[in-house]
Amino acid sequence: MTLPLPELLTRARLLAGPEVGDAVAKALERAAGRPVERGGPADGGPYAYVGAALPEALRGDGLLWFHSVNAGTDALLGAGPWPAGALLTRTVGRMGERIAQYVLAWVLAECQSVPEFAAQHARGEWRRIPSELVAGQTAVVHGTGRIGSAVAGLLRSCGIRTVGVARTPREVLPGFDAMARSDEPVAARWVVAALPLTGATAGYFGADRFAAMGGATFVNVGRGATVDLGALEAALHAGTVGRAVLDVLPDEPAAPGDPCWRLPRTVITSHSAGITADDDVVTDFAACLRELTAGRIPALAVDTARGY
Repeated sequence: MTLPLPELLTRARLLAGPEVGDAVAKALERAAGRPVERGGPADGGPYAYVGAALPEALRGDGLLWFHSVNAGTDALLGAGPWPAGALLTRTVGRMGERIAQYVLAWVLAECQSVPEFAAQHARGEWRRIPSELVAGQTAVVHGTGRIGSAVAGLLRSCGIRTVGVARTPREVLPGFDAMARSDEPVAARWVVAALPLTGATAGYFGADRFAAMGGATFVNVGRGATVDLGALEAALHAGTVGRAVLDVLPDEPAAPGDPCWRLPRTVITSHSAGITADDDVVTDFAACLRELTAGRIPALAVDTARGY
């Protein structure tokens, strides 16, 4: 990762992609103290770019810094070799908070039998269904970055024991009660996936991992391609996965006839757990700019070799 020199940034052009709305562009102009250009040519660099995708025409030596309007950068990095020396940062904003609340909502809905009561209501049936408390139960979170830590922290505040999963042993991170290796079985009521998509995580949740879940509910708020849907379907039929909540899928959007809609005891939502707000883009861009101007690597910088 090459850190753009502060003096280069002061004279860099600021370009924005078509997905950046006019209100956000105006806010970016105020934060950067220079006008935003819409998809300008690569000549006349150096330049910084804010958007979701990097146009081929802008992959030249003039690119100093790309700020992604998204938290995930797998599609961006998968579009081609990343320009040598160009810094990549991403937008996280309050996404961790939003996704944590999404996970907690489904956890509480399950413990309060919301799906069963909804089905009972549709039948016009009155029958008491026991509820269960979340306190004292265990959630395993795969992915211990900003989003996974936020999920763990909110669950922990409700008395849920949280275990973070890392590939190598490490100290207990904030928000977690304990850490476990990726190959270490942990008895849990919920298994939450908050992984980025990289070469190491593609298909991470396969037959062996699902077989070891012991009937836990599986919630994926990370990336769809980290899950082998065929293996998940088999685990749901076998009962080694009790339920599934999938906010992300390997191929999106899912067509009405997609087999994913027929997965038993599964709810699919439309990649909406952590929708990025305009304020998130502006706030994180401004924070990165302050760090870069001070000669520091921003906390939201992406290691393009690792993919996160």
